[in-house]
Amino acid sequence: MIPFAAEPIFFVGKFPVTNSFLHTLLVDGIILAGVFAIKNKITLHPSKFQNALEMVMDGFYGLIQSISPKQVTRIFPYFMTFFIFILIANWTSLLPGIGTIGFFRGEGHEKELIPFLRGTASDINTTLGLALVSIIATHIMSINVLGFKEYISRFLSFNPLYLFIGLLELISEFTKIISLSFRLFGNIYAGEVVIATISNVFAFFAPLPFLALEVIVGLVQALVFSMLTMTFMSILTTSHHEGGEHA
Repeated sequence: MIPFAAEPIFFVGKFPVTNSFLHTLLVDGIILAGVFAIKNKITLHPSKFQNALEMVMDGFYGLIQSISPKQVTRIFPYFMTFFIFILIANWTSLLPGIGTIGFFRGEGHEKELIPFLRGTASDINTTLGLALVSIIATHIMSINVLGFKEYISRFLSFNPLYLFIGLLELISEFTKIISLSFRLFGNIYAGEVVIATISNVFAFFAPLPFLALEVIVGLVQALVFSMLTMTFMSILTTSHHEGGEHA
């Protein structure tokens, strides 16, 4: 059984370096290497690969523009950053060796395998961190766009009815953190448990359909997290007055 908590591989002082943190560094390295590689190959006469990337970028940009045309340039970088990081994290966690190559800790029947690398999205600390970044960035963006006075009026008011609604909205902001973090963590962790269980019972071909399913799940979860962030940002950067005019 895969434990909920990531396992420490070594310590730097009192700071534990876990296997999920090492996978995060691997994902960051892949993204940085990809950025530098693509940057040096961008041309006015694009290759098929560059065309494919531009089509994906234009598609997502158009999607955000259709929902929040005024804030598309602010939201797009966050959307793509979350999407690319989560997608690569989910897909690389399915590679052979991740979660299976490591060392044994303990003795006798209590001996357990501690993998050197563990899918970072299967660690609640990672998904909680992503959710916090998403929500904090959303509120900072709202203050920058609307101004602090209109931003705070969403949650605080001298009108008792509006004050009650504002308190409900404030509570909903905390539930967004729980929703974003546990949705991503739950889906990826459950997938890893299923694959590990099937692999222990059957070998070779039996796990392949489940691996293919997890490839789709990894893509869907990256899209869901990014699109929810886009939706939250779009809502909180929309003025009350503007919303009333549209209504």
